[in-house]
Amino acid sequence: MPPQKEYALPRQRSLLLPAVINPFVHDLKLTKADKIKCFLLGIILVPLRGIFLLLVLMVMWPISVMITFRQPLKGAVEPMTGWRRFMHKRVMTFLGWLYFFGMGFRVVVKGKQASSVQAPILAVAPHSSFFDAIVCIEAGLPSTVSRSESLEAPIFGRFLRCVQPVLVSRKDPDSRRNTILEIERRAKSGGHWPQVLIFPEGTCTNRSCLITFKQGAFVPGVPVQPVLIRYPNKLDTVTWTWQGPKSIYTFLPPQIPTEIEKKCPFKFAKSVRAVMAESLGLPVTDHTYEDCRLMIAAGELTLPMEAGLVEFTKISRKLELKWDSVKKELESFANIACSCKGGRITIEEFSSFLKLPISPALQELFALFDRNGDGTIDFREYVIGVTVLCRPANNEEVIQTAFKLFDIDEDNCITQEEFSSLLRSALGVRDLEVHSLFKEIDADGSGHITYDEFCSFALTHPEYAKLFTTYLELQRYQGLQGEEPDFEASLSHCCTASHNHQEDSTSDKKDD
Repeated sequence: MPPQKEYALPRQRSLLLPAVINPFVHDLKLTKADKIKCFLLGIILVPLRGIFLLLVLMVMWPISVMITFRQPLKGAVEPMTGWRRFMHKRVMTFLGWLYFFGMGFRVVVKGKQASSVQAPILAVAPHSSFFDAIVCIEAGLPSTVSRSESLEAPIFGRFLRCVQPVLVSRKDPDSRRNTILEIERRAKSGGHWPQVLIFPEGTCTNRSCLITFKQGAFVPGVPVQPVLIRYPNKLDTVTWTWQGPKSIYTFLPPQIPTEIEKKCPFKFAKSVRAVMAESLGLPVTDHTYEDCRLMIAAGELTLPMEAGLVEFTKISRKLELKWDSVKKELESFANIACSCKGGRITIEEFSSFLKLPISPALQELFALFDRNGDGTIDFREYVIGVTVLCRPANNEEVIQTAFKLFDIDEDNCITQEEFSSLLRSALGVRDLEVHSLFKEIDADGSGHITYDEFCSFALTHPEYAKLFTTYLELQRYQGLQGEEPDFEASLSHCCTASHNHQEDSTSDKKDD
């Protein structure tokens, strides 16, 4: 019985597609009846609600000025006490409730909110709208984490000062560290400070899943109370122009970290997210705000915006990639896929990019990239393929072996005749035009390729190294089946070494 063919790397279950492909887009479709209802009720409700909200703001403004008068925002900030605390906790909370009531919100609260001693931090999810701020009202106006620029907003900046937020500044390089320290200081004050409310997802989603939680809320290692947000509207609009949206807030029991989770905020965040996702009946994904940045970058590169989604947290952790590296790979992907519809690469475009015809070796390489077997390569598959398959194969041993194969007369340079002769033999194509590829590698235009030019091109085009080792793997496989390989059997040692190198370099990345 002939041996079964094996891929150079097994499919890694931890890198399969997420349950929700794009949690950052919500496609709302309104019927004609909905649009008419929106228009007619909007004519009546907008003026009435506008007047009511204006009256509430006129009352809130002087009270917020009174509460925050001579209250420092930076430095040795202490929690409000006495009459300031009463006005903030009771009066401003009631006025905030009136404001959202005027916008049409009807809130149902389930569960019991823990005290600041029992759970110093409230983690709220899923985060999908600025209307989610209503949870601050229902929770008694706890402290929040906010950008320092938000304090400069007219009227609402003054309201924000009332909750004594933990400020984040984009201009301060130490802001992230200082923010974590301030959250930790308040969380470990033993109830001296009010609770700190945090949206751990860090960005808005369409509520179809829970994306990766930022670790800021979990670094202090104190109990965290999960708070769930639901909008059980018939239409997912979270709008107030025709039908007031309902909101359901559920306070789950506080989650107390284990000793291991106290030392590892990532595990604590993952544990709390799992509890919240189970209560919501939603899947979890490893998308994060960086995926939004990649979506924007994809749009700027004339790709469909969703092409940039890769589940950045998982990809960066398992493949040890930084955001800049993934962004660079996106630019490389765009060079191949910019002419394709939908931002997905077919084998024809892949072949055209490599300036090589479709051959068994190229088909095998394409199949390794195409993880879901749909006949195309998306950006996520491209990043995984380049990192897991191509870069490990692009080592000095493989490059030297490939150069020696092309350098038939062993004069330390490759002529176009040698280059085309070997490629014709390897790819099984007699009428192969390689002039453009040869010219691209021959950087100085001397008519021959030196080892330095060959190595430089290989390092910036790792797909060719993997194509080379894939071909050798095919030869080895044919040899095991008793077929006559095109090259000498000794070359299979290089392929086996490359195969083992890839297995070792990614063995720690196969497990979830």
